[in-house]
Amino acid sequence: MTAFGNLNSIVRMVFALWALLLCLAGIVIAVRSFVGKRFVFFGISLVLFAPAFFFWQSIFDLSLLRQEKISQISQATAAVSELALVWYIVIFGVLTASYALLFALDLRRDRTTITPNSIKKHLDEIPCGVCCFRKSGQVVLANDCMNDLCFSLTGGALLNGGAFADVVKDGIIEIDGKVWRFSLRDIEIRDDTLRELIAFDITGEYAKTQALEKDKTELSRLNRELKEYNRNIDEIVRRQEILQAKVNIHDEMNKLMLSTVSAGSENAAELDRIFSLWEQNALLLCMEASKTEDGKAASKTEEVARALKIELVYDGTLPDEMTTERKNLFYSALQEAVINAAKHAKAKELRVKIKRTGETVCCSFENAGDVKAGEVKFTGGLSNLARLAKSHGAAVTAVAEKTFTLTLLIPARNQPIG
Repeated sequence: MTAFGNLNSIVRMVFALWALLLCLAGIVIAVRSFVGKRFVFFGISLVLFAPAFFFWQSIFDLSLLRQEKISQISQATAAVSELALVWYIVIFGVLTASYALLFALDLRRDRTTITPNSIKKHLDEIPCGVCCFRKSGQVVLANDCMNDLCFSLTGGALLNGGAFADVVKDGIIEIDGKVWRFSLRDIEIRDDTLRELIAFDITGEYAKTQALEKDKTELSRLNRELKEYNRNIDEIVRRQEILQAKVNIHDEMNKLMLSTVSAGSENAAELDRIFSLWEQNALLLCMEASKTEDGKAASKTEEVARALKIELVYDGTLPDEMTTERKNLFYSALQEAVINAAKHAKAKELRVKIKRTGETVCCSFENAGDVKAGEVKFTGGLSNLARLAKSHGAAVTAVAEKTFTLTLLIPARNQPIG
């Protein structure tokens, strides 16, 4: 077979280039392995680098000898030049396959093994900023996102972690149209204490929070307006009730005036009846007017009942521990019962029964006048009494059968009626 030294220069240069590429591949793999702390791969790459460099140097020396630029070559170079071409192909093929296999294993190990490079690579891919530094400010680790944030805020590179932490100590900062939240904490790694600074992109959450704050402000405004509206409604209802009372007073007075005009002066019995109606209506109208003055007519109820010739028959007394407000509620109910007995039932007697059961005081007001059996509608005075009772935690019921009975359930102390 033809010896390698007898080949033409072009073939030798091809093998020289091949050997040079193998040397470069060995250097690249050796550097990658050393940086990645894969020392086995580093050793293998050096072992493979030696024959590749030897053949490249031998071919180079042989070319210089042919150009008469050197007088002699080493015995090793001479021996290599005597090798057949097929051995060059086999040796270079084995070296190429070995380097390819070693490089593939090195890449596979990068993908399947946690290394400092893989950690840094994946930290650079996450959308949040990460920086770890010592208490002196020395940066141990920082990803690309944190470096970009530092450059946007300070105009310089992230060289001192402590100084950058002082810049972002406010926690939430807007940078280049985005809102970032920074958090700082201490972490223990082996026997070393580091400070970890994390930056989160909260642009979407911050916008939603601002919208919620705006909605909360608007809701507070609507709530205030609603409360004001409710107060106005109460005032309107009160004025409507006063107006209705005035209308009733006007109607009653008109009826009495017409009755008085139409009655003859000779009929003494008719005149007595009309004057009695005048007296009763005047008393009732006084009571209606006093009801609009926060219940000041409570103490006059019995006096008015006597004037209306309604006898009050009591069975029981109010508990001493009952509050003044709830005693006034009792007198308001008594006043309403007297008015109903006089106006609607034309009764002459009102039986008032007070009985305490546990923590509840049951007050019933019963008259046996002209009662129309049926459902009792809570309108006018009864409606007002029901609202007043509810505000004090009490309850009101009314039944019209053979007699009309108004029942008031009042808590003896402060607990509401269940």
